[in-house]
Amino acid sequence: MNGDRQAITVMGLGSMGSALAATLLDSGHPLTVWNRSVSKAQPLADRGARLAATPEEAISASPLIITCVLDYDALHSVLDPVADALTGKALVNLTSGSPEQAQEAVTWARSHGIDYVDGAIMTTPPGVGSPEMMFLYSGSPAAFETHRPTLAALGDPLYLGSDPGLASLYDAALLGLMWSTMTGWLHGAALVGAEQTPATEFTPVAVRWLTAVAGFLTTYAVQVDAGRYPGDDATVDVQIAAIDHLIHAAALRGVDNALPELLRTAMQRAKAAGHGSDSYASLIEVLRIPMQGTPAGLSPTRPRRDDAV
Repeated sequence: MNGDRQAITVMGLGSMGSALAATLLDSGHPLTVWNRSVSKAQPLADRGARLAATPEEAISASPLIITCVLDYDALHSVLDPVADALTGKALVNLTSGSPEQAQEAVTWARSHGIDYVDGAIMTTPPGVGSPEMMFLYSGSPAAFETHRPTLAALGDPLYLGSDPGLASLYDAALLGLMWSTMTGWLHGAALVGAEQTPATEFTPVAVRWLTAVAGFLTTYAVQVDAGRYPGDDATVDVQIAAIDHLIHAAALRGVDNALPELLRTAMQRAKAAGHGSDSYASLIEVLRIPMQGTPAGLSPTRPRRDDAV
């Protein structure tokens, strides 16, 4: 191992945790790993990682502890009994969860003298290590700045602020954007596919279009922050007429219309609220209306997408 590389401990070696650990090992860091199921740690040990027998041993090995486990219940089941061993160390938690869970975690960490950073991994395991992939961080600015060079080995480290819940909040928002975009693309592929157009022919046009749409986001962001939505490009009324064409075309070709009908409903709500002559950005005024109560079955937690202890 390179003597100038920081010692790191990774706890939690599911598919994502293993990718994190392997990338740090490839970067030359002295690495200690721990996992409840020892079999998941053995491939890393075979490559030179130190295999800790207990959480205490794993924590004592390094000043920087990175955790990536199933969920916050798993995190606390592992760390609560050994919290005193973490005192004075930096804990970078890459376990997926809610902003509220991150807030609770930083309160817990402060009570034990732990420098806490919360993180969100905006890629799947094969993308770990690519400088193009974003890793979002929030929490202790001092801990982040100290360990930024190390975290950069995993992907592009973006610090969002001292509020520890910001990384989880951005994670949820960006996943929503991803799912909406990908489902819209799939709907479009199904629509043109009904006329025997392959998805591989449709997609280059779709990608070019999405590049243009990204420009609208930049323009509309200013309108959203100002609360003013000049309809000098395309009004909500125009969008409603246009989406009716999409719904009609899809219905005739046997394509499910649940997504465009949902979008049309949001547009119609904005029109009813007086935004018919405003830009599409005005839909935020109906999207941000507080809901009364919590929908049945909604939980503040969200499990790790692909990881486990």
